[in-house]
This record gives sequence, C-alpha cells and structure tokens, in this order.
Amino acid sequence: MQIAISGKSGCGNSTVSRLVAEQLGLRLVNYTFHSIAEEHRIDFKQLCGMAEDDPGWDRYLDRRQVELAREGPCVLGSRLAVWMLEEADLKVYLTAPLEVRAARIHQRENGRYEEVLAETRSRDERDRARYLNLYGIDNNKYGFVDMVIDTESLTPQEIAAQIVETARARLGAP
Repeated sequence: MQIAISGKSGCGNSTVSRLVAEQLGLRLVNYTFHSIAEEHRIDFKQLCGMAEDDPGWDRYLDRRQVELAREGPCVLGSRLAVWMLEEADLKVYLTAPLEVRAARIHQRENGRYEEVLAETRSRDERDRARYLNLYGIDNNKYGFVDMVIDTESLTPQEIAAQIVETARARLGAP
C-alpha cells in the first residue's frame, strides 16, 4: 500500500503523514527541502531561493522522494506527492486558509506574524510558479485526489484518523 499526502506549507503534511504511517505500520517517506538543507548544511530559506534559480534542486527532491516511495509500502508526504507518485493507492490533499497556515508556521518558527503571513503567501506563489514551470503542475488544482481534508479546525490526530479509516475501508489496510 502506498499513500500520498500533499498540501501547502502549514497544512500539517509532515505531522499527519507521520501519524498515518505509525497507525498503519507503514514506512514514512518525508524527504523534503528541509532534508536536503540538513544534508548539504544549507540554510532552508537559502535553499528555497536557490531552487527558484536552479530547477535541479526540485528535480532531485522529487526524483528522490519517488525512488524512496517505490521501495515498498509507505506513506509519502510532500508538496507534490499526489502528483508525483501516480501509482499511489490513496491520494490525500490537505488544505487550510492562508491565515491559518501562517499562524501555524508562526507558532512553529516564531518571528512576527505579519512577516510570516507575507512570506507564506509569497512562498505559495513561488512554489506554484516553479511547479508549473518544471512539470506543468498547478498545485491549486487537486480535484483528482481521493480525499481533500480541510485541516483548519481539526487536530493532526483527527486528520490522520480520517485517512486511516479510509485506507482501511478502501484498501483493506490492517
């Protein structure tokens, strides 16, 4: 079984993917720009800026995620998982309003909320432009997925429970 979970920054992708993997006893593939930044000892924001000028970073990230996911049953959590892992048995897209996502990021990373909000908005626009340019993917169009979950008023545990329930019902997961 392969489950792909995507959403914009602040929707809870990483946390929810981890919880779903734990609850279903699946391997978690959550290889992100944060992972690359750590591996290469590059500041995360600096790497995001570099990725805007060098599409090789995105291609490396996306290729590596799919390679890892194809090693066996897993939960793949990434911005483009539902597009890149075409063979996923269950595709889930997490949503939340910009202000909610920015508040979550602010809580996690601190700083001034107004700056985090502006940066989140800007990052959404930059990411969308990059994905369109690289792959022709509009990450605002996810109507093909199996589940869309608005995370605004749900805890990560509640979101994961919905995904696990659907996986068990549709896919005969343990």
